[in-house]
Amino acid sequence: MDQSTSLSPLTGGEAIVRQLVTEGVTDVFCVPGESYLAVLDALHDAEVKVTICRQEGGAAMMAEAHGKLTGKPGVCFVTRGPGATNAAAGVHVAMQDSTPMILFVGQIETGMREREAFQEVDYRAVFGSMAKWVTEIDDADRVPELVARAFHVATSGRPGPVVIALPEDMLVAMTGAEAVPPMRPADAAPSAGALAELAALLDAAERPLIVAGGSGWDAEAVTQLAGFAEAFSCPVTVSFRRQGLFPCDHPNFAGDLSVGANPKLVDYAKASDLVLLLGGRLSEMPSQSYSLLDIPSPSQKFIHVHPGAEEIGRVYRPDLAFNMTPRAFLAGVGALKGSRDRKGLLAEGHAIYHSWSDTPTEVPGSFNLGEVMVALRNELPRDAVVTNGAGNYAIWLHRYYRYRQFGAQLAPTSGSMGYGVPAAVAAKRVMPQKTVVAFAGDGCFLMTGQEFATAVQYDLPVIVVVVDNGMYGTIRMHQEREYPGRVIGTELKNPDFAAYARAFGGHGERVETTAEFMPAFRRAQDSGKPAILHCVTDPEALTPARSLSQIRAASQAAGR
Repeated sequence: MDQSTSLSPLTGGEAIVRQLVTEGVTDVFCVPGESYLAVLDALHDAEVKVTICRQEGGAAMMAEAHGKLTGKPGVCFVTRGPGATNAAAGVHVAMQDSTPMILFVGQIETGMREREAFQEVDYRAVFGSMAKWVTEIDDADRVPELVARAFHVATSGRPGPVVIALPEDMLVAMTGAEAVPPMRPADAAPSAGALAELAALLDAAERPLIVAGGSGWDAEAVTQLAGFAEAFSCPVTVSFRRQGLFPCDHPNFAGDLSVGANPKLVDYAKASDLVLLLGGRLSEMPSQSYSLLDIPSPSQKFIHVHPGAEEIGRVYRPDLAFNMTPRAFLAGVGALKGSRDRKGLLAEGHAIYHSWSDTPTEVPGSFNLGEVMVALRNELPRDAVVTNGAGNYAIWLHRYYRYRQFGAQLAPTSGSMGYGVPAAVAAKRVMPQKTVVAFAGDGCFLMTGQEFATAVQYDLPVIVVVVDNGMYGTIRMHQEREYPGRVIGTELKNPDFAAYARAFGGHGERVETTAEFMPAFRRAQDSGKPAILHCVTDPEALTPARSLSQIRAASQAAGR
């Protein structure tokens, strides 16, 4: 049966799959459950690629990564109750990262509501604060309408997640409702007056700075941003974990406003007299705990471009605002050209970036993660996709690796642990021709490490670099800073991660020195299998700048 065109009655489950096909969905990620068997059965005959995952959090993160890569809603199906609550981690990532995503959740039969039936959950209450919209489809005739609306909500304004609950009896009810054609999200265009004001503000500025962030980007927009920055001779920095939005080897690039940001870049940003925030919100992490700009009225001239009207003026009051996506804004400013020559300013900004990221610092132990990043940036192709979750190991990745094009970085701005492995699986599933490398700390990996089995099942040769220092390193850093020497709750006893890889049918190696890494990495590539490189690091090597002992000593000296 052709589910995209059939006019014969369908079950609610078949109607859902037909609407997904109509919306252009090619991939869904799921953990199966009896609460949505009718959807699984409908997927059996559909031209949709189904990725079976091992835990709902991993499945939801895969869908979120798919949304980041494609700009279209990633789709995830999970079962009711515990399946839904497990998936909440991925929904939270999608909300904070402004990623379009749709989570379909099985639900009890409608006639059993309010009895605390088996695995009953009020999804509107559970997901209401972390999703753009939460709904439940009671009537199979409304499936096309509500699923189509979900796609529109997920992609309109500030993108984000939508959660749809699917009662079991609705999924087997029959419907003759036809599929609803996809709706293209509306987008504004900058007016002639606003463009003239923008050009005048940029020309008047002595030290302007463009900060690129948020979602609503594609490869063309990234190229257009480079052209716009060149036309107005403006330095560009990117927001936390948005390093794929501007090529790091471009002479206008000044670095990234991340956790552990370059202090010279932070000073450079504070000294600017105009900030153009393009697509992002400049929230806690990139704003260095809201210290970069004054709130609510920045001392600099402030221009904000954002697709969500509710975000403009929410924290920072702009002198000029554009309520539109970065794509629409950059398409509209292509003909503009500035009159200022700021070669010296551009050289200053780019030099700040290189002085921070070219040469790794020395760290305790025989394995230097910074030197590994330098080796990989010289080895990996320009379009390689590099993923990570949360942990101090990511500081080396963000500082020393070179992201050179859109889609090269998959990382959660929400700081969610466990993101790197499922994101890598999703990237390789969607773009099998690309090299995909995931970084994970020892604590981070075991949050979702079971999804390595998914990589093996679908023959997805991702390479996972597990950085093992035997502890929850980020928490230990904060612990030593606030309660020096009083260690509790952060030590870890880890398995042999290389043997773990081999147990699943992948390639695994243990790496103890910097010199061993690249030969092991090339063997992992040559194996053609999903691989884990278990890299053992010294617990003292807590950050590129300071060791664990130095952090503790500084805290003790401060009287903590």
